[in-house]
Amino acid sequence: MTKRITRRACIAAFGTLAAPRRSYAQQPPAPVVGLLDSSIATAAKLSAFYDGLRIEGFVRNRNVTVEYHAADGEYTRLPELAADLVNRRVSLITAFGAPAALAAKGATAEIPIVFAVEPNPIGVGLVASLNHPAANVTGVTGMAVGREQKRLALLHESIPTALTFGLLVNPHNANANTQINDALATAQRLGMQIKVTRASANRDFGNAFAELTQSQAGGLAIADDDLFISTSAELAGLAARHGIPAIFEGAAFAAGGGLMSYGTRLTELHHQAGVYSGLIANGAAPAQLPIYQSTGIEMIVNLRSAKALGVTLPQAVIDEANLIVR
Repeated sequence: MTKRITRRACIAAFGTLAAPRRSYAQQPPAPVVGLLDSSIATAAKLSAFYDGLRIEGFVRNRNVTVEYHAADGEYTRLPELAADLVNRRVSLITAFGAPAALAAKGATAEIPIVFAVEPNPIGVGLVASLNHPAANVTGVTGMAVGREQKRLALLHESIPTALTFGLLVNPHNANANTQINDALATAQRLGMQIKVTRASANRDFGNAFAELTQSQAGGLAIADDDLFISTSAELAGLAARHGIPAIFEGAAFAAGGGLMSYGTRLTELHHQAGVYSGLIANGAAPAQLPIYQSTGIEMIVNLRSAKALGVTLPQAVIDEANLIVR
């Protein structure tokens, strides 16, 4: 008589060899974004970036990790910080500011790089073409030219009796010489003098404002720089305490006591950098993403600061503003 072999007998005889096998879909590891900042973190900057990532389905500490490295305005530290991110084998590097972007590009030709910079990325050597960026580099830019000239013109229009205006530049900025030359050309055209003062770290601000006070500058234009952007509220406060009507960019500067702000909408740059970073984390190649050019210009006037400084802003300047702080 033939004995029927049951499934239970087979399991007993062969153990797990006879057990049913389950198939699990292997989940890809969460991407790691290396965030390299030329200056320091601000809540507005990071919030805009994380919102951009979220649009592409990535939420920090849930399905994406962000390794944040900041140079705090000390640009000489950036190559070392970029090399560390490369050694950590991050999925991509997002660079805030031209100095950070150049350091990232110098550190790797393989890891994708997304930059958020204000100056022309072609002019500083990040890419050769806006429509066809480098193999591993793409990003977003303000592309608004002539900001220093426009700020000086607004100061001149607002304080026409002043003969000398200050220009604050970071000598470590790759565009410092261009910023100075453009300002000098504007001053010559408008018939005024320019006092150039320099600061490459927070500790230099005190001496810079002391120089401006000594030169009896009637106003101050601050040149575009990542260090200055991250410390704009501090610079606005210093200008107010020294009684110097000042213009820079960003809502933080105007809210901090600056007379006016004029420049790119910075939150748009950082937001779009987050979107591009999310696209690359989802598999897009940098070369497939043309450089995003923001055309958004924001101008804010602070009438409270104007009153405290004894400045009567012309109606034409007030009418040009997107936002008025009363």
